[in-house]
Amino acid sequence: MASTAHFSEEEVAELREAFGKADISGNGFIHTNDLTDVLKAANLPLPGYKARELIQNLTTTGDGRISFDEFISIFQNLKSDDVAKSFRKQINKKEGICAIGGTSEQSSAGTQHSYSEEEKYAFVNWINKALEKDPDCKHVVPMNPETDDLFQAVGDGIVLCKMINFSVPDTIDERTINKKKLTPFTIQENLNLALNSASAIGCHVVNIGAEDLKEGKPYLVLGLLWQVIKIGLFADIEISRNEALIALLREGESLEDLMKLSPEELLLRWANYHLENAGCNKVNNFSSDIKDSRAYYHLLNQVAPKGDEEGIPAITIDMSGLREKDDVQRAECMLQQAERLGCRQFVTATDVVRGNPKLNLAFIANLFNKYPALHKPENQDIDWSSIEGETREERTFRNWMNSLGVNPRVNHLYSDLSDALVIFQLYEKIKVPVDWNRVNKPPYPKLGGNMKKLENCNYAVELGKNQAKFSLVGIAGQDLNEGNRTLTLALIWQLMRRYTLNILEDIGGGEKVNDEIIVSWVNETLTAAGKDSTISSFKDSKISTSMPVLDLIDAIQPGSIKYDLLKTEDLNDEEKLNNAKYAISMARKIGARVYALPEDLVEVKPKMVMTVFACLMGKGMKKV
Repeated sequence: MASTAHFSEEEVAELREAFGKADISGNGFIHTNDLTDVLKAANLPLPGYKARELIQNLTTTGDGRISFDEFISIFQNLKSDDVAKSFRKQINKKEGICAIGGTSEQSSAGTQHSYSEEEKYAFVNWINKALEKDPDCKHVVPMNPETDDLFQAVGDGIVLCKMINFSVPDTIDERTINKKKLTPFTIQENLNLALNSASAIGCHVVNIGAEDLKEGKPYLVLGLLWQVIKIGLFADIEISRNEALIALLREGESLEDLMKLSPEELLLRWANYHLENAGCNKVNNFSSDIKDSRAYYHLLNQVAPKGDEEGIPAITIDMSGLREKDDVQRAECMLQQAERLGCRQFVTATDVVRGNPKLNLAFIANLFNKYPALHKPENQDIDWSSIEGETREERTFRNWMNSLGVNPRVNHLYSDLSDALVIFQLYEKIKVPVDWNRVNKPPYPKLGGNMKKLENCNYAVELGKNQAKFSLVGIAGQDLNEGNRTLTLALIWQLMRRYTLNILEDIGGGEKVNDEIIVSWVNETLTAAGKDSTISSFKDSKISTSMPVLDLIDAIQPGSIKYDLLKTEDLNDEEKLNNAKYAISMARKIGARVYALPEDLVEVKPKMVMTVFACLMGKGMKKV
C-alpha cells in the first residue's frame, strides 16, 4: 500500500472520494485518460508530453490503469510542486458540482463534500418513473429534479425502501414499512430498515447513519442511491441470468473467460459487438469515446426492433441527426431517438458531451436491459451445464463482502478472490494484521501474473492458519487461486463467522462468544419476556416457522411484531416463507444488520441461522 503518512485521515478520505469519482466501475483503478482530464481541469502547467511521462513512470505495465496507490503518489508529487490545492479544488470545480460544508461527526466541520447536480437530476427522474404508480409514495412523487426535493423525500425512509425493492424485488417485506402517521420513532425504524436492507443487497453503507438520511445530506444520499440503482441495473448483466450474452464470446476465448467479466466489461463488450456489426469503430469507455454521440446513434440503430419478432413492431431510428455540426445538438437528436425506444434515462445531451462516466454507464445498462438484441448461439460447442447461477449462500457472502466496502467490488465470488486481495481486506476487518509488503498488487504482468496471485493466496492461507487460528485442514493457496468452491467457502464462512462474533465481543466488553452462549442468551431472553419459544441449537426444526426469531425480536423491542399478520401453527411451506420474510425484515427494522435470507430460516441452514441470532443478540445487548 502507498504511504499515506503525509496526509491526514481527512485528506485520505477526500482523495479516496476524488479517486472514486473517476473509478466508476469500483474496480480499484482509474484510466489514464481520466487522470489527464483531471490534470487539464486543474490548469496545471503540464504539457501533454509531461503528463504522458508522469503516467508512464507510474504505470509500469502500460495497460492504461492507475491504482489508488499510484494516485496517492501522483498527488504527493503534485503537492511537493505546490499545486495540490488547486488540484483538489479543480476536481470539484467541473461545472455542475456543488460543494457543501461537512457537518457529520465523521467529517470535521469545515471539510468540503461535493455532489453532482447531474446525478441528482438523473436519479430523481429514474425514481419518479420507478415509483410513479406506487400509492405509498404519492406524498413525495413526482419530485422536481430542479430543486432539492430528493433530499427531503428520502427523509422518512419510504422511498429508499421502495427503491431497494425496485432494484432487488422482495428484499423488504412491505408489511414492515411504516407508511402512515409517521413519528420520529417510526421514521427511524424505516431508515434502519432501508440501511440494513441496502447492506444486505451489497451496498457499502458504513459511515451512513439514519440521521444523515433524515437530514438529507446530499453526497451521502446520492452515493447510497447510486449503489442501489446500479445493483438493479446490473442484476441481469450476468451469463447465468442471460445466456444470450454467450454471443459475445470471442475467437479463442473460453466460456470461463467470459464469465469472469464484470457487468461493466460485459456492457462494453456488448456495445462493441453491435458497433462492429454496424461497421463502426469500437469504443474503449463510456466517457471520452462517446462524447460525439456517433457510437450511440449506431448502437441505437443496431438494437432497435426490426419487426422480425412477432408482436414487437419495428422502430426505425432516424440517423439524420448525425449531420448536426454542434455536439450538444447532435446528442439531443440522439436522445430523442432513444426516447422512441423508451430509453431516454440518466443522461442529458450535456452529460453525453461531457462524457459523464457514471451516468453514461447507467444509460447503457438501461438500454441493454430493454434491448439486448442478442441471440443465444445454437451451433457452438458450449457446455451449458457449466453455466449455473450463484447459490443463495454464495450471494449472501458476496453481498456481505461488498457491504464492507472491499475494493475491487466482488462480482463473481471465486474468480474475484483468485488473487486474495479481497481476503486480505477481510482479514483486516476481523483484526488480523496483514503485512502489505508481502502482498503482490495489480496490475499483474502478463507473464507470471498468476504466480503472483498464487503467492498471495498462499499467504492468505498462512494468515488464516497461523494468525486467525482458522480450521483450514486440506486448504492450500492453490484452492483459492483456482476457485475450489467447497474450500473457498470454508474460508469465507470462517471470516464471516469471526466478523459476526467480533461485533458481539466488542459489545460485551471483550467476553468470548460461541454458539452455546448465543443459544443460552436467546432462550433466557425469550423466557424473561414470557415467550413460549425456545431453541435447542441452530439446527432446531422449530426455526423453520420463524417463530423463535419473531418472538425474540418482540422480546428485544416489545410490541414490534404484529402477530395478527402471521400464522403460528400447522404451517405449509408458503406460510413458513411468509413468516420468514417478515422476520428478516423486522430484524433489520429494529436495527440488526442481518445478511441471511428468508429461505435460510425456512430450510434451517445452521450457519445463516447462527448469524441471525448473533445479530439479534448484538441488538439486544446494546439495549441493556
